[in-house]
Amino acid sequence: IEPGAREGGRCLPRLVQLCLCFLFPAMTMQFISHRFPEDHDPTIEDAYKIRIRIDDEPANLDILDTAGQAEFTAMRDQYMRAGEGFIICYSITDRRSFHEVREFKQLIYRVRRTDDTPVVLVGNKSDLTQLRQVSKEEGSALAREFNCPFFETSAAYRYYIDDVFHALVREIRRKEKEAVMAMEKKSKPKNSVWKRLKSPFRRKKDSVT
Repeated sequence: IEPGAREGGRCLPRLVQLCLCFLFPAMTMQFISHRFPEDHDPTIEDAYKIRIRIDDEPANLDILDTAGQAEFTAMRDQYMRAGEGFIICYSITDRRSFHEVREFKQLIYRVRRTDDTPVVLVGNKSDLTQLRQVSKEEGSALAREFNCPFFETSAAYRYYIDDVFHALVREIRRKEKEAVMAMEKKSKPKNSVWKRLKSPFRRKKDSVT
């Protein structure tokens, strides 16, 4: 990601804040420590920091797992404003959690006032196919509506866990580059109307001389 402070003459990557909404704590633990927690309290909000490399670029990640605590408005608004990217997760074995995804996406828009926030949609518990209530096609269709990446994962077996986090960082990087390019394009001097009006006279003068 964009460089930040310097340490020992080296340019360090800046801290990137990710919010994981309705995430299963096991997903975060699998990503951070490659282990599946058997006795983790799913209602506890957790924060993690990790430094990794994605596409040969270093990234410092500050991850907030909200553990479904979105009902506290002040807290919710705070992490939604601070977060640079969001992983919205539902269980493929729980249709109600799938319906809550759209509501949470609307909350993000309401707080941030933009539809351009990087988001990755995740359907977890893909290993429990016999209990599936939400089809993969439904998840894909919703991701197309959100214009965001989509994964089905298994926190228990660590299927596609890294891919989810890497995809979100890539989305953040892509949108940052687009914003920089837009600013550069906007700051480029444009030919003024007066300059365009003068150009025919200049060409005429040059032809006379």
